[in-house]
Amino acid sequence: MREVREWTARATRIMHKRRDPVVVQTFRSATAATIAYVIALRLSPEAAPLTAPLTALLVVQVTLYATLTNGFRRVNAVVTGVLVAIAFSLLVGLTWWSLAMLLVAALVVGRLVRVEEYVPEVAISAMLVLGVTTVGDTAWARVVETLIGATVGLACNLLLAPPVWVEEAGASIEDLARRLRQLMLRMGEEAAGGTPVDRAAERLHEARRLDHDIVEVDAALRRAEDSLRLNPRVQDSVLHRVVMRTGLDTLEICTVVLRVLARSLTDLAKEREPKRLFEAETGAALEQLLSEIADAVVSFAVLVTTHLSTSAESAEERLAAELRTAAGTRDKLALLLREEAERDPGHWQLPGAVLTEVNRILDELDTEHRTRRLFEELDRVSREQRARMPRLTRLRERLGVTEQLWRNRAGFDGRSR
Repeated sequence: MREVREWTARATRIMHKRRDPVVVQTFRSATAATIAYVIALRLSPEAAPLTAPLTALLVVQVTLYATLTNGFRRVNAVVTGVLVAIAFSLLVGLTWWSLAMLLVAALVVGRLVRVEEYVPEVAISAMLVLGVTTVGDTAWARVVETLIGATVGLACNLLLAPPVWVEEAGASIEDLARRLRQLMLRMGEEAAGGTPVDRAAERLHEARRLDHDIVEVDAALRRAEDSLRLNPRVQDSVLHRVVMRTGLDTLEICTVVLRVLARSLTDLAKEREPKRLFEAETGAALEQLLSEIADAVVSFAVLVTTHLSTSAESAEERLAAELRTAAGTRDKLALLLREEAERDPGHWQLPGAVLTEVNRILDELDTEHRTRRLFEELDRVSREQRARMPRLTRLRERLGVTEQLWRNRAGFDGRSR
């Protein structure tokens, strides 16, 4: 039995690593480069056609969308560099001053042809071609090798389909929500008791460090968005991207508000030291409220990362119930804070700020607010698509694929999903 569990755990680790970005990228890049080199050995006059595997390595990316865009720009950059080198070789040949002029011309032309991050590749290609004796043969060979590498890279991405990174991005969003929850729980526990200034400041630093976590989640979400573009395995990819992107935006706003809340509690600890932050009943109500909001944040993250309609519906119901409970606790806390302010009017603005910041988080998590935000973002994306691809939009309209049908097919029924 023990051996079975060990083998199961090992198989689980292997399956997990198969979807690891580094493992996937390494396997696909090495495969594409090897195939490109083998093909180039047969088609290129060069003895060691290393341009083909180099191009394949640079073209193959984690997502199909990135591969297509990078492949076109890289081929464009290499061909442009070869043409610039041929022109210079016919006019001046290779000298120190012609090399300087070549580099300047190649970099300028690279900007003009809009190869973006591959501008240095234009100059590199031009130098490599200009530095050989048989310019014509080498130029042709380099173009052929580049086309071979780019073609193999595109083919590998079609045959070895890159994974859709939605689950990984969703896991990152949920992990961020759980970190927010843990911080809220600690802040609530300390607010209910006697909180020293240094401990309150420590919570403030934790809230500030969440900004770095948001950057990492944003990177994971961008990769997931790219993996959904031009992916035939995914239907209604725009809706998935908008749901997760707006969800992360909401969590980012909650993180900012939580940082402000931590700052207010730190200032309150300074003002009232060595006394308690709040009276016992008020502190208990704040602890309960932060605990309820913390649970709602996690439920919200589960909602925006759930794509099955039945699971999304249950997640939405759970979130709505938690928000109703938190709203009732918030009203109770508001009364207690007002009574404290009446008894001690000297520092009323800080408890008032605490209540304001709690209200902001509740407003951001509200399902109706999220519905409006989703509709606004979907309308904005639709307008951009119509402006960028008017012919495709007209074709879709002729086929009867209207935006409302598109939303209904994806399970978006007008609620928060």
